[in-house]
Amino acid sequence: MKASQLAQWCIPCWLFCAQYIAVCAESEASPEAFKRWDLEELFETPEHHWIDNSSPIRSLLIKGEQYNGKSTEIFAYFSTPSRLKGQSSFESDLPAIVLLHGGGGTAFSQWVQMWVDRGYAAIALDLGGKQPKAPEFDPATGRIQRHYDFQRELRMRLENGGPLDDVNNKILNVDGDLTNDWQYHAVSAAIRAHSFLRSLPEVNPEKTAITGISWGGYLTCLTASVDHRFKAAVPVYGCGFLAEGESVQRVLIERNNVSQQKKWVKHHDPSEFLPHCKVPIMFVNGTNDKHYPLGSYSRSYQLVRGEKAIRIEAGMAHSHQAGWAPPEIYRFIDQKLLDRQPLCRIAGTTMEDSVFYAHIAQGTKVASASLQYTKDAGPLVNRIWVTIDATVSGDVVSARVPQDATIWCLAVKDENGGMVTTDVTFANEGENE
Repeated sequence: MKASQLAQWCIPCWLFCAQYIAVCAESEASPEAFKRWDLEELFETPEHHWIDNSSPIRSLLIKGEQYNGKSTEIFAYFSTPSRLKGQSSFESDLPAIVLLHGGGGTAFSQWVQMWVDRGYAAIALDLGGKQPKAPEFDPATGRIQRHYDFQRELRMRLENGGPLDDVNNKILNVDGDLTNDWQYHAVSAAIRAHSFLRSLPEVNPEKTAITGISWGGYLTCLTASVDHRFKAAVPVYGCGFLAEGESVQRVLIERNNVSQQKKWVKHHDPSEFLPHCKVPIMFVNGTNDKHYPLGSYSRSYQLVRGEKAIRIEAGMAHSHQAGWAPPEIYRFIDQKLLDRQPLCRIAGTTMEDSVFYAHIAQGTKVASASLQYTKDAGPLVNRIWVTIDATVSGDVVSARVPQDATIWCLAVKDENGGMVTTDVTFANEGENE
């Protein structure tokens, strides 16, 4: 197919698919796994009390769900631009964001400060029933002078904390009451934090987003599928199909018996949730991630029927710091909440005579493009990736794929360097199953 033919084909096909998807999404009922969440209650402003209501980044406890018949509380850091600057002036129409940490993490004060610097009201939760040591602030500027975000030994177990975020509560947890499971508590906590933000007079309740890293990305997939009030979601690394493929989580899930594994997938795997996600979502990952490998990632991305984008970076590291670094996270959320400059949007792809084409939707302009590919076989985490220049011709990007390439995708950048990619293509389609 010629580039000109591709352009003619993609636009009407994309429009038809978008209309069809919208109808299907509205008519399809939520799965049984969703029923455990009482959204009417969770959408109410949650009970909460302040631990520290005077520091630039403040601390609070939000009432959580019952755990083994007892009430729980969730620790959170929260701030807004005026609070961070020590100003008493009233704020209004603020966008707001919920921040979900990954394994080994907690509520990160540094992460809150990063988003507040961008003009957001931000809340970061601890999702394992703990409270980190409070940061120290520069008395002159109000900015964090020293934080203890990554010092696990300084975290205190809350007296009324919910389930710990460990293997027993995340994975070996399917034979009891589902409302005691970590996933139930963590998603509920994220929704309650969202309801808290929406209740604030300075926050615009129609300008809210969620992002999470690793297990927090996994939770972002779940939460954005359950709570449709968000206007944008960015799961970093997290995806579904964790009981299959090459994810390191698979070995842990297989410690359950076969019946338990099926229950875990049904109630806890994002693959059961993402088909119901109506929130615009951007998936961010690297090519060699062992926790959320490309095969599972691609399959998860394909499940989303609504608006979505993807950013696959060759060699992207896996950590909290690497996970919140990509500027496209902020660009995507700014676009959806504040109507700022959009990232490029890929409307369709095709392959002809070893040339891979991507059509770019109208209204976004490509400044440069590249083909990311690997010729290697074997475990995905060990493959070496190569990046070469691609050709940009108007709204069509193309590159000749090496004959022995095993996986590839096109990456396109706008004039400000913001990158999005096509979904990855596997030469052997069985590899992504």
